Formats: sequence, structure tokens, C-alpha cells
Amino acid sequence: MKQYLLSVCYPAGSTQPPPEALKKIMRDVQAVHSEMQAAGAWVFGGGLYPANTATVLRHQGGGIVTTDGPFIESKEQIGGISVVKATDLDEALDWGRKLAQAIGVPIEVRPFFDNHAP
Repeated sequence: MKQYLLSVCYPAGSTQPPPEALKKIMRDVQAVHSEMQAAGAWVFGGGLYPANTATVLRHQGGGIVTTDGPFIESKEQIGGISVVKATDLDEALDWGRKLAQAIGVPIEVRPFFDNHAP
């Protein structure tokens, strides 16, 4: 089985939905995660704090430079991730579709390198 990263992509600078809408989203996401677990596809998942809470470490001038904030300024930011096991991309895309429907934002599906790949 291959592993795939399902990234939850939010518009940069967006705000959290109202509490009632957020509760429904969280219930729907938990239902998808439970379905993934029951199918044996679940590896790991979780939500992330906003990008402005990030710390970036860069190798620069022979040392490590630490800066606050996101690595890049972009139109979208990752708000959470799920890692799933799937037999192929089509199966991973099916899980991504379910998350996109549950959350209402784009989901990026990306394969991990195989253990034997460089």
C-alpha cells in the first residue's frame, strides 16, 4: 500500500466559521476519519494552528536562522492533514473527495515516495 498526504487548503487570512458551522464540519470530518479507520486506510491526521504560529528554520551561512511566521506568503495555507494508506491514487482521491465534501475547502492529495524510491 502507498501512503498519501491529504492537505486541507484554506484561503490565506480566512477566519474560522461560526461555532455552529465549525461543529458540523468537525463532526463530518470525524465521520470521514472514522470511515478511514474502519477501512484500514487511516495512518495519521490532525488540524493545524494558523500559519502565523509557524517557526521556520533555515540553513544559512553555516548556521541555522530561526524566523517566525509561514515559510512563504501564499494565497492558500494548510489547515490540517490526513495521511492515508491506499492501493492507488484513485482510492486516495476518493478519501480526498470525502474530506472536501465534509470541510468545504480544497484538499490536495499527494503521494509519499515509496520506501525504495530515492
